[in-house]
Amino acid sequence: MNKLSVVIITKNSGKFIEGAVKSALFADEVLILDSGSSDNTCETAKALGARVEFQEWLGFGKQKQKAVDLAKNDWVFVLDSDERITAELQNEIKAILKNPEFNAYYVPRINVFWGREIKRLGLYPDYSVRLFNKKKAKFNEKEVHESVECECEIGYLKNPMKHLAYESIEEFIDKQNRYSTLGAKPNKLKAFISPLWTFFKLYFIKLGFLEGWDGFVIARLYSQYTFWKYIKGKK
Repeated sequence: MNKLSVVIITKNSGKFIEGAVKSALFADEVLILDSGSSDNTCETAKALGARVEFQEWLGFGKQKQKAVDLAKNDWVFVLDSDERITAELQNEIKAILKNPEFNAYYVPRINVFWGREIKRLGLYPDYSVRLFNKKKAKFNEKEVHESVECECEIGYLKNPMKHLAYESIEEFIDKQNRYSTLGAKPNKLKAFISPLWTFFKLYFIKLGFLEGWDGFVIARLYSQYTFWKYIKGKK
């Protein structure tokens, strides 16, 4: 079976890192690439058996690619500190690595908002390439909303990982405020149109209304994010 490294980038991720590392211990290596935590992130990860390295912040795309480059094994699974590899997904990954049909795989993800799994509003299956052979694929260099690029054919895994997206509305607003600053693209016309379209798409087309009040709140907050993105930055 091909050996696997699970890589996780961190900074002050003490609240989440224990669960992330524990869910990755089935792998041959767990690598933490930290960008200067002042909490117990690194100590907790080391105590659980993870290898910890340091790299000053490069932006999401470059930082994750640096972690991939540092991994000892060709096959890597890229995990965020607030994500968990479920037991079912662990078993599927181990089965795949015995004889991989593809050089990269999309992995589905269940997003958890303030303790509740949300599968509408376009939030499931929320595929992204997380399992891949680093000789065949790599991250782009985007500051935010980075992704893996691969010219090869990409397979799909069936079992989802779990994303502990937001524990509270306040956390949601804080994180989206930071992301909108990183991805700022000032545009007055889009600032007017995009929030309206985003809410309509998520709440009606993507069936957010079936999630009840949470669906309304999430659609409204994502529309607010698009507004922030287009009003920030240089005019």
